Amino acid sequence: MCKLYVKKLPHAADLPLPAYMTPEAAGMDLFAAVTEPLLLPPGDRVLVPTGLQIALPAGFEGQIRPRSGLAVKHGITVLNSPGTIDADYRGEIKVILINLGQEPYTITRGDRIAQLIVSKVEKASIILCEELPDSERGSGGFGHTGK
Repeated sequence: MCKLYVKKLPHAADLPLPAYMTPEAAGMDLFAAVTEPLLLPPGDRVLVPTGLQIALPAGFEGQIRPRSGLAVKHGITVLNSPGTIDADYRGEIKVILINLGQEPYTITRGDRIAQLIVSKVEKASIILCEELPDSERGSGGFGHTGK
């Protein structure tokens, strides 16, 4: 288990810290630190503040992912899903939400807007080569294996 250091900014002082909602949950819910209700019309996107800054240990990343309930009930999702928070980033976490639904959606203070997943990162060593090793798939593209 890694240690996640969290700093609350003044505009989130009364909001909960990120929290796992069940003992086996993979993601922690993040809360909207908006100061007034924010209307998100269909097709629009908005950057929603959480009022949090974090420090991840080297070798870890934060992934911002949609909440399934918002997606299925309202068509609200995270636009750059999963969003990545690098271990050396110290700014406020903000979530890019988009409304893919048919109705306007209102984000209010304290709404659970996304999930934060902390994950190990493996660094790759780049090796320039003239030919790649063979594989069963080869250069087959999208849908090449059927439906």
